[in-house]
Amino acid sequence: MELYPAIDLRHGRCVRLYQGDFEKETVYGTDPIAVAERFVAAGARWLHVVDLDAARGDGNNADTVLTIARAVRARVQAGGGVRDDTLLRADVDRVVLGSLAVTNRAYARQLIAENPRRVAIGLDHRDGELQIRGWEEKGDVQLLEAVRWPEFAHAAAFIVTDIGLDGTLAGPDLDDLASVVEATEVDVIASGGVSSLSDVEALTSLEAGGRRLAGVIVGKALYEGNFTVEEAIAVCAACA
Repeated sequence: MELYPAIDLRHGRCVRLYQGDFEKETVYGTDPIAVAERFVAAGARWLHVVDLDAARGDGNNADTVLTIARAVRARVQAGGGVRDDTLLRADVDRVVLGSLAVTNRAYARQLIAENPRRVAIGLDHRDGELQIRGWEEKGDVQLLEAVRWPEFAHAAAFIVTDIGLDGTLAGPDLDDLASVVEATEVDVIASGGVSSLSDVEALTSLEAGGRRLAGVIVGKALYEGNFTVEEAIAVCAACA
């Protein structure tokens, strides 16, 4: 299982939201490039970068996203407000489609076909119902329904975020994640709630339908110092 340290960008700063609430923001740094370089120096092979301003339709941090992608010796997975193929034509290794994938499945399928292994689908949900447009609108689609849409069959990964757990350090929802893993052949990356190395170990050990998770995104637990990138990578390797 791959570790994806998270860098959420808002107004050019590294932040974390509590349960996707833009009014409950904690700032963890004003130099996202330095944060990215620190994660990579600690051994991260991937970074997960989210443009929260773009996701909300309130400006963007595109220049910062691209600067990170060009500055680090790691692969960058970026999402948040993606509406076209701009990032795919730039230096980003993998682009995450969120609202676009739910509202325009045909275009999502086109991007997936034109960019093999470079397009992931972000499935952000509350209690199993997808949320879109910066988590502020209901997608009127159930998580397990979207996982089975044929347009997404060749995506590089599903990134499943339980918004109710995101930024809470309350632990991941293993049952929902197991249901997704069992329902698809696409790689599944877990996001939301990770608090401890025990959580990382539980995610690494999770198995359903003979398959396991492909990755885990960790944000607040790293910023709060609950554990280090090095420690999390060691757990992933030990449980593999």
